[in-house]
Amino acid sequence: MNDEIHRESLLRTWIWLGVMLGIILFKGFLAFTVVSDMGQPTWAYRPVKDVPAQSPYAVYQLLPNPQHVRGAGGE
Repeated sequence: MNDEIHRESLLRTWIWLGVMLGIILFKGFLAFTVVSDMGQPTWAYRPVKDVPAQSPYAVYQLLPNPQHVRGAGGE
């Protein structure tokens, strides 16, 4: 009744295992070379000081007519 013949090949099994292992090693090599650590970047962010006495960016120029002030220029 069951006339199917299964052929097992030890060589074919080892070839497939080698191919799968090669794919895994190739992906690891690609990840290591493409995404590897390239060292320190060439740019450097300097800290921006936000205390008004230390930073020119934190001091604002006075408005000519401040709000909520009644007078000649503020009305």
